[in-house]
Amino acid sequence: MSARAEDAGLDMVRVYVWEWPVRVTHWVIFLSLMMLSVTGLYLGRPFLVVAGPAGDHFVTGWIKTLHAYSAIFFTLAVLSRLAWMLLGNRWSTWRQFVPLTREQRSDTWETFRFYVFLRPRPPGVAGHNPLAAMAYIAVYGLLLVQIFTGLGLYARSAHVDSPMRMFAVLVPLLGGLQVMRWIHHVVMWLLLGFVVHHVYSGWLIAQVERTGTMESIFTGYKFLPRSLARSLGLLPEGGEERR
Repeated sequence: MSARAEDAGLDMVRVYVWEWPVRVTHWVIFLSLMMLSVTGLYLGRPFLVVAGPAGDHFVTGWIKTLHAYSAIFFTLAVLSRLAWMLLGNRWSTWRQFVPLTREQRSDTWETFRFYVFLRPRPPGVAGHNPLAAMAYIAVYGLLLVQIFTGLGLYARSAHVDSPMRMFAVLVPLLGGLQVMRWIHHVVMWLLLGFVVHHVYSGWLIAQVERTGTMESIFTGYKFLPRSLARSLGLLPEGGEERR
């Protein structure tokens, strides 16, 4: 139990929130995004000078290979996470991301009030807070844009017999190669900016709530006040008591 929970005398329960497909895809997306960003920046402007007639091309070839394999992991992870929105538990489903109920809309507003310092604590939730969940809709949209622009760029340099050539149709639809490269580059920076915000907001919520938010993406478990767990219908079936 956290220090703050102990100080407040709260009775906490251990709840399994993030299933392993959510945790695995989260980390694969993050790690592959970092590799794609580093290799993509190099491919956009190669800066290494290697001795030998084919030295620079050899290095660039390896960087391009790393970029391509990272893109495969990235694409599979994003598509798997989208599929898990239909197959996962109540905190993984697409309903978590869309404020369909009056309670979700109320929690969205109250979470916004917390972020602008109009209330001391965010509303109690087990999964994503509703404002973050709505933001993830835009994030997944950016991830898909990155995938499709990447496929279009790759298709133009793929072997003539490669099935990847089918994605070349995306190039004119998005305004040509230069426009597609620009979109691909801008979206990369938007996603990197989100990573910074994501880490900060996760750390902030973890410090305020003391429910194991940051640890939960490794373990899958969060710690909730018993009253909150009961209101969410997690007791007596869900959650494991922890005092």
